[in-house]
Amino acid sequence: MELVLLTGVSGFIAKHVALKLLNAGYSVRGTLRRMDRADEVRAALAPYLTEHAGELSFVQADLESDAGWAEAFQGVAALVHTASPFPGAQPKDPAQVIRPAVEGTERVLKAAAAAGVTRVVLTSSTVAVLNEAKPDTLQDEADWCDTHLPTTTPYARSKTLAERAAWEIAKTRGLRLTTINPGLVFGPPLDGHYGTSLALVERILKGRDPMMPLVGQPVVDVRDVAEMHLRALERPETIGRRYIAASGSMAFVDMGRTLKAAYPTRRIPTREAPQVLVRLLALFDPSIRTILPKLGHLERVSNARAVKEMGMEFIAPKAALLAAADWLVKHGRIRA
Repeated sequence: MELVLLTGVSGFIAKHVALKLLNAGYSVRGTLRRMDRADEVRAALAPYLTEHAGELSFVQADLESDAGWAEAFQGVAALVHTASPFPGAQPKDPAQVIRPAVEGTERVLKAAAAAGVTRVVLTSSTVAVLNEAKPDTLQDEADWCDTHLPTTTPYARSKTLAERAAWEIAKTRGLRLTTINPGLVFGPPLDGHYGTSLALVERILKGRDPMMPLVGQPVVDVRDVAEMHLRALERPETIGRRYIAASGSMAFVDMGRTLKAAYPTRRIPTREAPQVLVRLLALFDPSIRTILPKLGHLERVSNARAVKEMGMEFIAPKAALLAAADWLVKHGRIRA
């Protein structure tokens, strides 16, 4: 079966993508910045692999260095590029996020083109879709984040500029590109390395905040995101198109109420915080500062293209949230 190069294989989404690809019979070569994480990835995937799974191997390569990429692409039929920095709080220097995301995407896609690998599936984000100049409107793949708005976060800029760079390289180098644009990714991780999105669920379960800000975002289950990468790879008709991965939107206060209903003995916030209080707290908490531009808005995107063209049947937002919470509780990440 074909060999797929999967960048950033140790990531939360990437591990699920690797599992989908392997169980579909593909061989997967995962890139790692540090080879000492190879055993971690193998251990995470092992319980879920079928007897017909493809072979898993690893290669050392870093988004910020040219070293190793030419070797990584040897014998590869397709690239799935998931690696990109995802900060819990926006950095003081936006370039810390933007530069590695954009330059890393350029480096990897140009290396693919140089190696004659033309089929590419790229993990982007709904932040590259959502235009803050159109708050509370249903947005779709025709929409793009406006990177020139002063309220656009460095993370949103990084994903938008990286995706635009990918489309430009695809155009000039003849790459057959598909992008997957996930919302806030919940669902169960395959191991304890789950990053920023599940850290939000952890924060709510721990009752760290007495109230919830009036903010809402598109939500998706990680298993659906992985399935969309597989379907994109296997369906030539997806080439040249973006696909939003989202099952609906949830306000943070609804996340709190959903989790409180599931875990009634836990001190979980269910009240909506006054906006003036959120702005005050943001002065002291960088992770709260991140959401200020979105305060008072429910961001909404359409998944119609993924449903129609990929045949996706999405896991509901509440089910994705509860699956994440259930994993965190069962694996001792939250004290009883």
